[in-house]
Amino acid sequence: MTRSITILGATGSVGRSTAALLEAAPDGAFAVEALVAGRDAAALATMARRLRARIAVLADPAGLPALREALAGSGIEAAAGGAAVIEAASRPADWTMAAIVGAAGLKPILAALARGGTLALANKEALVCAGEIVLRAAEATGATILPVDSEHNAIFQALDARDPTMVERIILTASGGPFRTASEAEMRDATPAQAVRHPVWSMGAKISIDSATMFNKGLELIEAARLFPVPAERIEVLVHPQSAVHGLVQYADGSLLAQLGTPDMRTPIAHALAWPGRMQADVPRLDLAALSRLEFSAPDAIRFPALRLAREALLAGGGAPTILNAANEVAVERFLSGCLGFLEIARVVEETMSQLGAPPVAALDSVLALDAESRAAAARIAGRLREAV
Repeated sequence: MTRSITILGATGSVGRSTAALLEAAPDGAFAVEALVAGRDAAALATMARRLRARIAVLADPAGLPALREALAGSGIEAAAGGAAVIEAASRPADWTMAAIVGAAGLKPILAALARGGTLALANKEALVCAGEIVLRAAEATGATILPVDSEHNAIFQALDARDPTMVERIILTASGGPFRTASEAEMRDATPAQAVRHPVWSMGAKISIDSATMFNKGLELIEAARLFPVPAERIEVLVHPQSAVHGLVQYADGSLLAQLGTPDMRTPIAHALAWPGRMQADVPRLDLAALSRLEFSAPDAIRFPALRLAREALLAGGGAPTILNAANEVAVERFLSGCLGFLEIARVVEETMSQLGAPPVAALDSVLALDAESRAAAARIAGRLREAV
């Protein structure tokens, strides 16, 4: 049967990879219901025409005239604005890709979960900021959440969830980013251009900076604690610069199961698209003989304090992970605009967490209010650090 598909974050790297898989699939396998993007009307219209989507939506209302013009004569509906994004996410679809970056993806994700179906989750922040709320929403409608981040998808494939008591530990791997071997002085003077130059993966600016600071791995650690029935203290991180092993699960009998593949997001997306089956994906195959060796090491907690901060937020509970995520987003924006030093990203996050603590967040409104409060606090701290330079 034809499966209906919605892509939230269609013009980002994950959205484009998803679209490439849909285009390569046999005719009739998939039908695209909705495509949602931020503000790139031209790219969205081109994708909507190629995939014959029923509706294309921009989050930015200012782009609606350009989107309508680009879709003229196609029969594809055009819409824009926050309400239109939620309506698109609410439309009937068997499978939804959630790839809107940051806390902005939270409301569309909850809208998609409210109608059931399968949600392929590529947005780390949803489970970080509002993990219990998101999981309750999925449980209420019987929706299935499938992890698409390469590390969580790897764990999902290797994990025998029938008896989680037999799992000794889950291991997320990290490439180490562009500053894996850099000195503290080199990191202090790092420019945005250097920080986004990832040695392995091709990603957007925000996630590339998160990889450089290792905040991406901190967010993934919190997300793993939400996704998998394993205590947080059994979730570890190893630096693996080859990015061939994406995740490992160790069992009580000593077995260590790993998922390997080339660093290409089409692989975990294809797994989620076809689950519980498999589908053909035209990605480079991993050549172990050519790779010749696999290296692993413990992350440097001194040069990369992000993992410590993430564990502290996870242990504190309540709204601490929301604060961590919001402060990091603000700090990364300031760094990319040249208003903050690279090493000060973690400092902004730590000071914001210290200032706001771990207030309770029982509902979406309280999450969004705390997110806004955290961003304001982080902006003040970042401004003060900038003035002190």
